[in-house]
Amino acid sequence: MTKISKAACIGGGVIGGGWIARFLLAGIDVDVFDPHPEASRIVGEVIANAEKAYAMLTGAPLPPRGRLTFCETLVEAVADADWIQESVPERLDLKRGVLTEIDAAARPDALVGSSTSGLLPTDLQRDMRHPERFFVSHPYNPVYLLPLVELVGGEKTSAATIQAAIARLAPIGMKGVHIAKEIEAFVGDRLLEALWREALWLIHDDICTVETLDDVIRYSFGLRWAQMGLFQTYRIAGGESGMRHFLAQFGPCLAWPWTKLTDVVDLDDALIEKIGGQSDEQAGGLSIRELERIRDENLVGILQALKGGDGGKGWGAGKLLKEFEQSLWANGGGETMPADPSKPLRLVETKVSPAWVDYNGHMTEHRYLQVFGDTSDALLRLVGVDLAYVEAGHSYYTVESHIRHLGEAKLGQAIHSACQILAADEKRLHVFHTLHETATGELIATAEQMLLHVDSREGKAAAAPAVVLDRVKAIAASHAELGLPEGAGRHVGQMR
Repeated sequence: MTKISKAACIGGGVIGGGWIARFLLAGIDVDVFDPHPEASRIVGEVIANAEKAYAMLTGAPLPPRGRLTFCETLVEAVADADWIQESVPERLDLKRGVLTEIDAAARPDALVGSSTSGLLPTDLQRDMRHPERFFVSHPYNPVYLLPLVELVGGEKTSAATIQAAIARLAPIGMKGVHIAKEIEAFVGDRLLEALWREALWLIHDDICTVETLDDVIRYSFGLRWAQMGLFQTYRIAGGESGMRHFLAQFGPCLAWPWTKLTDVVDLDDALIEKIGGQSDEQAGGLSIRELERIRDENLVGILQALKGGDGGKGWGAGKLLKEFEQSLWANGGGETMPADPSKPLRLVETKVSPAWVDYNGHMTEHRYLQVFGDTSDALLRLVGVDLAYVEAGHSYYTVESHIRHLGEAKLGQAIHSACQILAADEKRLHVFHTLHETATGELIATAEQMLLHVDSREGKAAAAPAVVLDRVKAIAASHAELGLPEGAGRHVGQMR
C-alpha cells in the first residue's frame, strides 16, 4: 500500500491538529482521540486556518475533505487506521504508555508514528509488542503547509517501515527524510537549538531586540534557506571554486570566539520578562490566530514563488508542491459528463488570495486570465483532455482571448467561474466564461476564448479524436439551447 486509507490522530494540539488538517485536506478520514474538553474547538480552528491556506496555496482540485470523527477512547480511534500519529505532550513516560496502548489496539499492518521533537525512538518503542512498525515522524509547524517530516527508526524499527512511511507521505504532499541514526533532537531541532542558544545570548547581552533579531533572519539568510538550505547556499558563496574555496576561506572562523554555543544562558525571571515584553511589543496586539494566518499567507507566497523556480520546473519545496498539484490534477479529472450540461458549467471555485491582489486589494489583471485559463482546463478535463492525454502529445491551445472587467474581485472574496460552449468542430473549441462573486452571484468579468486542438509534437493543429469530440459536441448541443450570452462576440472598445 502506498497511500494512507485512514488515519488516527492521538492528541489534537498544535502539532496533532496540524496532522489532522493535513490528512483531512488530502481526502483521508481521520479518527481523533484527545481527552481535552475543548479539543473539538481547538482542532476546528486549526482546520479552518488550513482550509484558508489551501485556498491560497493551490488551484488544483482537492479531493473531497475526509471525515473527521472524535472518538471516546483511544482503542476506538486506532481500530481501523493504517497510519496512526501520536502527538501527546513531550514526556517519555506519557508517550511510552500511549504508544504501548496504541500498539496493543491497532491493526497489525498499521504504521505508528510519534510527533516527538527529541525523544529517542528506541526508548519510546521499549514496551511495544510490534516495535518494528514504530518510528518517529517529526513534522514542522504548521504541519498542513510545511512538507518535511523527519523519520527516525529505533533499534527494533524495520527498514521496510521507514520506506513505507516515505511512500505514504508523498501522496499527501509531504517529504519524508530518513535520519540514519537516532540522536536526541534529531537534525532539524539540533540546528534550531544552536541558533536559539546564540539568539538568547544576543538578547541577554542587549546586542539587539527580539524584533531586530527576527528581521536579520527574515530579510536575509532566511530567504536563502527557504529555497536552498545551508550547504548549497555556502557552495554558491564560494564562487566558481565552490564549497572547497568557501571552507578554505571561512573555515578558520570556526576557531574564533564568535559564539557562546558552549555556554548556557541563565533564563532567569528577568531575562524571561525581558524577552516576553519585547515579544508582546513585536506582536502589536495581534492574536495567535491572526499571527498564524499571516504566517500561512507568507508561507503560501514563498511556496508559490518556489513552484515557478528553475525555469518553471519548481525548486525545493516548490517543486514538491508542483508534483503534488500534478497528482491532484490527475486525480481530479476523468468525469465523462457534467451533472447538468443544460446549464453553463460551474467549474472553478476559489478565493482571491493575497498573492493575487494589487495595492488596492483588488485582483490583478493577469489573475483574471489565470482563473479563466483554469476554467478552460477544467472543461478540457471534463471532456477527457486530462494530464495523461497531454503527456501523450495532444492538447487544446488557447489562441485568442477577450476579457471584460465588469466588477472587482477583492482580497479574500470567494469567486467561481462558469463555462458555456458556443461552438465546436474537429479542431476548434469556442467558449464563453463568466466570473462571479460566490456570495451574491454578481457578475465580475467575462472571457471569450478560442482554443485549437493541436498535436504538440508536430506543433500544428490536428483533429481531436472522436472520444473527445463526442463529449464536446454533447455539451455544445445542450448549451445551444441557452442562446448567445450577453457580451459574446464583442470587440475591444465596442460601446455597450
